[in-house]
Amino acid sequence: MLWSPKGKVLVKIDWQEYKEYKKLSVRDDNFEILLEFIKSYYHVVLPQDIYDMLHEDETAQLMLDKRSINDAVALEDFLYKL
Repeated sequence: MLWSPKGKVLVKIDWQEYKEYKKLSVRDDNFEILLEFIKSYYHVVLPQDIYDMLHEDETAQLMLDKRSINDAVALEDFLYKL
């Protein structure tokens, strides 16, 4: 994961690429598709890194909130259930 000197995530979610990726996905849930996209497109697999990336994006944060995912541990639990 790329970090700025202030500890912020430098990698932003490319929503245009996500839309293209979504067309090929067999999943119906946008959040599950987003998680697959992050792992595939950015090669990010650690729950803490994925959570940090999602937390820094306004749209992705709404998806986290909808599922009551407040930290990397909760995200890891969600990922385990997939």
